[in-house]
Amino acid sequence: MSLLMDSTSSSLLLCPPPYLTKDETGALVFDSSFLQKQASLPTEFMWPHGDLVHNEDELKEPMIDLEGFLKGDEVATAQAAELVRTACLNHGFFQVTNHGVDISLIHSAHEEIGKIFKLPLDKKLSVRRKPGDVSGYSGAHAHRYSSKLPWKETFSFGYHGDDDSVPLVVDYFKSVLGKDFEHTGWVYQSYCEAMKKVSLVIFELLAISLGVDRLHYRKFFEDGSSIMRCNYYPPCNNSTLTLGTGPHCDPTSLTILHQDQVGGLQVFSNNKWLAIRPRPDALVVNIGDTFMALSNGRYKSCLHRAVVNRDSERRSLVFFVSPKEEKVVRPPQDLVSREGQRIYPDFTWSDLLEFTQKHYRADVATLQSFIQWLSSSKPSTF
Repeated sequence: MSLLMDSTSSSLLLCPPPYLTKDETGALVFDSSFLQKQASLPTEFMWPHGDLVHNEDELKEPMIDLEGFLKGDEVATAQAAELVRTACLNHGFFQVTNHGVDISLIHSAHEEIGKIFKLPLDKKLSVRRKPGDVSGYSGAHAHRYSSKLPWKETFSFGYHGDDDSVPLVVDYFKSVLGKDFEHTGWVYQSYCEAMKKVSLVIFELLAISLGVDRLHYRKFFEDGSSIMRCNYYPPCNNSTLTLGTGPHCDPTSLTILHQDQVGGLQVFSNNKWLAIRPRPDALVVNIGDTFMALSNGRYKSCLHRAVVNRDSERRSLVFFVSPKEEKVVRPPQDLVSREGQRIYPDFTWSDLLEFTQKHYRADVATLQSFIQWLSSSKPSTF
């Protein structure tokens, strides 16, 4: 579920190996159909043994039924808030059911993934993400980095829910992929609108669980920015040597994901990787670094990864929620008063986004590393 480019500046691509295709700029091209025919996995896609440790156990994450909360049932709300609190104190991960999103819309969004990634390779490369941008196509991030490449393709685009009168998602698809993708744009426009509504519900529940004004986070994120990402993980003959997404915490505030039935998402809890069983009717939710700061460090940013399958392709839909770029990320004062002190200084989402796009690889220490970088480049504010 990573929003980030997966490496540090120290591993910038210098010289492409002979068995990988290059484009006209000299950047590596992730051609999975070609790579799958190779007897061995290119070293660029190999991950350290420590990152590849496997475990068959499943995470016993809470399944939170939102129906009672949405109906205003106080008992159901208290129960849901307690489940959220326990999950976020432990690993920052839970799933929600009866979330109000039409299952047919979710199915349609999954179907459109195939249309995007089955485009000719040259077409996908023509809409590749530009450095520092969050929108567009990326093949294994191989256009930028040379080591620990993720075995996946992504297509990302922005969504700003403060003005639904302008179909930004539709306009984006038409502008980059052509009029033939107008229907795809409308599907994802509707999907983003539905995810935005769910996110505001979850923010309200998070506030209740933290014992602050129940509308505090909802109001903070109402005019926020989001990034929608379609993930495609091709089969890999050497799936035990690589990862679809490396271990990381999302720098955003909240991530809402729906995975297909192949599975592959794993969460690090109790010092081991635990699988997340796919549930067609549920949405996966995890806390990101920005919300960890908004909770004054009380709630954990979720450390997770995605493994790849030897025989089956995997698809997932990811909605990353963040505040408006220039809003100051600061926990509510009554929460700070109870905790006794501020854990993190003020910062903006645009600062953190710049750091993750230009200076740092997503991992478990992203937020701490960002704060150190921020303190060296800007005056600290508590």
